[in-house]
Amino acid sequence: MATELTETALQLFAHRGFEAVTVDEIATAVGVSKRTFFRYFASKDDVVVQFLAGMGADMRAELAARPAGERPSAALLHAVSVPLAACGDHAERTLPVVRLILRTPALLARFLEHEAGWREELAGELAVRLGLDPADSLYPRLAAGMALTAFDTVLRRWSEEAGAGGADPLVLIVRAFAQLAPALDAV
Repeated sequence: MATELTETALQLFAHRGFEAVTVDEIATAVGVSKRTFFRYFASKDDVVVQFLAGMGADMRAELAARPAGERPSAALLHAVSVPLAACGDHAERTLPVVRLILRTPALLARFLEHEAGWREELAGELAVRLGLDPADSLYPRLAAGMALTAFDTVLRRWSEEAGAGGADPLVLIVRAFAQLAPALDAV
């Protein structure tokens, strides 16, 4: 049921705008009550946030799975490429959601909140990988922040250009990391 509510809500948001869609309309479109909607989500914001929730955990898991001796730039590139590949592979579904998030102030705030948490998760994983004490070293947070800034920049560029034959998000992230690699690998 949660998946059906999410899919329907995201389609409605993409076509009519986040503010224009009510919880009643989402529930009616799925054929359930408003009460059923609230069993799965605290608000309509949470429908979109659920779309984002797993990205940080996925990035951290990908980073943790990389070979121990791999350069930090290569490991981080792989970690942030996984959700971008999913976006590119399912552009017809994800592009409207990404645009919605980036263009709706309340959703953008929630997205940035999630990114802050992802930065901490990636920084913690980097510290472990490199044997650094996060309390003493600036590197893990800086490197995670750089990787997520690249991720965010690519999402924005992709959302602006995708309809006009814009670049694939994976091509963009590789280009971004080519610029970041010297700093990321200077541990």
